[in-house]
Amino acid sequence: MKIGKDLVAAAATPIVLGILAEGESYGYAILQRIGQLSDGELAWSDGMLYPLLHRLERLGQVESRWVDAPSGRRRKHYRLSTAGQEAFAEQRRQWAVVTDTLRRVWTDGTQRGPALPAGAGA
Repeated sequence: MKIGKDLVAAAATPIVLGILAEGESYGYAILQRIGQLSDGELAWSDGMLYPLLHRLERLGQVESRWVDAPSGRRRKHYRLSTAGQEAFAEQRRQWAVVTDTLRRVWTDGTQRGPALPAGAGA
């Protein structure tokens, strides 16, 4: 299934903040975790992830540091700052409202109210 660009873009920040809330990580590992969490449905590219990480860093929500990997290669590791933890908590609250609303919209119809208020169609 192809997930629409708008939906992916809307979910990108809370996904990355959520992954970093699990602990410090680096770009490739974040991409792998996104694939794992989505059962392969979300296949992000470097071109989507790194601009987002840089934006979050500019906003003070993410901090980074260079780490020498066992392979000898340097990797930039990212972690949530205190502001990032607060932003993630707020994102979770907002997405809870969105997902709850969607769940209600997608019920089997037995709990639906009128689509329009009485007299709105007249």
